Amino acid sequence: MASPLILVAGARPNFMKVAPVLRALASRDHHFAPALVHTGQHYDEGMSGVFFRQLGIPEPDVHLGVGSGSHGAQTARILAAFEERLLAFSTRPRGVVVVGDVNSTMACALAAVKLGIPVAHVEAGLRSFDRSMPEEINRVVTDAVADLLLVSEPAGEENLHREGIPPQRIRYTGNVMIDTLARELDAAKELAVAASLGLSPGSFAYVTLHRPSNVDSPERLEALVGFLEALAQRLPVVFPVHPRTTERLRSAGLAGRLESAAGVRLSQPLGYRESLALMAAARLAVTDSGGVQEETTFLGIPCLTLRRNTERPVTVSAGTNTVVGDDLALATQLVDEILAGRYKRGRQIPGWDGRAAERVVDALVEAWD
Repeated sequence: MASPLILVAGARPNFMKVAPVLRALASRDHHFAPALVHTGQHYDEGMSGVFFRQLGIPEPDVHLGVGSGSHGAQTARILAAFEERLLAFSTRPRGVVVVGDVNSTMACALAAVKLGIPVAHVEAGLRSFDRSMPEEINRVVTDAVADLLLVSEPAGEENLHREGIPPQRIRYTGNVMIDTLARELDAAKELAVAASLGLSPGSFAYVTLHRPSNVDSPERLEALVGFLEALAQRLPVVFPVHPRTTERLRSAGLAGRLESAAGVRLSQPLGYRESLALMAAARLAVTDSGGVQEETTFLGIPCLTLRRNTERPVTVSAGTNTVVGDDLALATQLVDEILAGRYKRGRQIPGWDGRAAERVVDALVEAWD
């Protein structure tokens, strides 16, 4: 009987990363029985269901249904539920594959290693060096306990070597999220989302904001609203609003300002293809998302990251991303450069070629089959 190989997905960023790995496993001869576990960290239609449909992800073999909550409570529920499920398999799992840096990533890695089940971490080695970010804690802990560290960008290898990870545990596989982007780009463009909003390609800004450093402080959030109002006077702003951001805008009394701002177009969270269609057609992106930094680099779209750091430095050194921190005056200056055609251009990054998932499966088969 084939040994179960458990792949874990819990939140929206995970789905784009696990989809190509599942496809690559399905296309190969091996002695694994892949099983998808959805922790339910993100669970509603806009943050979960639409991604499964659009990306062709099969129905999860196991759904833990942990739901939302504080970081500690949610992490504890995921760990306990996943441990129980691992123990319930009739055949001991050969390994657990976790992706990204969400609470599900760390909790499931911990549950597995405590049972002596090896763990592979896809997107290992990323570091922002900011321990105030929950994602940074998740990355560091997951990499410390994982047996196989599958790296998506050059800085990841450097970070792991510096942390004393033995080289034999590290593989440079490239960026599986770019696999999904490359596969879905044509279908996304066919949706003509920008045209449905009355916008032509290259005529608008695409915005995503959700991190606590930006949305949890009313003062910072008000400054960002002012920046978006000013940006919208220069070109239309399309802003799919994360549920967390919607809640913070309302509690700070700022929702009405954005809703009434000329040139600002707000929407509910979008499906993957709709988001990709808008990003690919945008003149520029303004974000605090790690994934958007990567996607815009591949697409060649100028990106202004409203954070003090990035765990994806190759998007700055080789890509189209600038980390502007809290400096909205700098962001405004960079908008000037973008609109004048003076902004930097990116270049190709090794392993961001649409075939990273194949290399991930190569590493899994070599290590565990």
